[in-house]
Amino acid sequence: MEALASFKKELSSPKKIFITTHVKPDADALGSSLGLANYLIRKGHEVSVVTPSDYPSFLAWMKGNESVLDFSKPEEKPLATLRLEQADIIFCLDFSVLDRVNELGEMIRKSNAFVVNIDHHQDPEDFADFRYWSTKAAATCELVYQLIVELGDKDLIDKDIAECLYAGIMTDTGGFRHPNTTKNVHLVVAELIEIGADSSQIANLIYDSNSVNRLKFIGFAITRRLIVREDLHTAYFVISKKDLKKYQSQTGDTEGLVNYALSLDGIKLAALFSEREDGIKISFRSSSDVAVNKFAASYFNGGGHKNAAGGKSALSLKDTVDRFESLVEKCQEELFHSETISAG
Repeated sequence: MEALASFKKELSSPKKIFITTHVKPDADALGSSLGLANYLIRKGHEVSVVTPSDYPSFLAWMKGNESVLDFSKPEEKPLATLRLEQADIIFCLDFSVLDRVNELGEMIRKSNAFVVNIDHHQDPEDFADFRYWSTKAAATCELVYQLIVELGDKDLIDKDIAECLYAGIMTDTGGFRHPNTTKNVHLVVAELIEIGADSSQIANLIYDSNSVNRLKFIGFAITRRLIVREDLHTAYFVISKKDLKKYQSQTGDTEGLVNYALSLDGIKLAALFSEREDGIKISFRSSSDVAVNKFAASYFNGGGHKNAAGGKSALSLKDTVDRFESLVEKCQEELFHSETISAG
């Protein structure tokens, strides 16, 4: 309570505020950033939202999207840098370690601004002056809502803010299907709907906004790039740079693909391997009793949540997949018969 009171005092007069989130922002990352930004603007602050990279076009409907600066774009980087240098307060949302924002991370570390971290991931790095953090939260948007309420400003949450926050909670719970869909999640989204969030429209904008190329890509991936190892309770997609180029893949086009693998009967562990310019990006999903975040952290320089995590590999696509299969075979007992996995 003392820390919250001190933080509230930081916001008591107009400040220059810088908000950022992790690379390749999803709905929770961008929703929490813009939801918070719109709230702070209503409080009278000067707010800049900067992302380390681009993000899916199906998130562009969020209020304030047109003002977001993409630090990876040469034409926007100078202004984004200036906003960071001028900031009185820096908000870091939906990530727990500074390397999740690439070059921005070291700049934040060196800044003299008051740094705030709002997040729900495990093992946070100690870089913030004020941390509003809980692994029990399903989404960072859930925490942003709770923080605004605790600051006594629930009345400032309007329809636009509510819809940004609703989007993040909806997607990080898998459309309210994942085990992290708690009683509190339902209570929060009920409040957001009462404020004005259009749940049906948000779901349509995020889940039902596909290009022809993306639908063709999904069909191709399921029929040609899905590997099923029933003996290992595992299924995974292997997507090459050539595949992505063939279907003119855009940021966000692989979003949700890994869930098709997890939906198969008998499958407890699913993965998506995507070959990118900077290495192999890996998305992991698992059934409720499999701690895939520990597997990702132990073997693929990653982490995340128990049933949804990410990783990366500097090996070739084939070598990464071969290593993955070998590790799953090796770790059968730890993966599928207990909730813990030994580091290796």
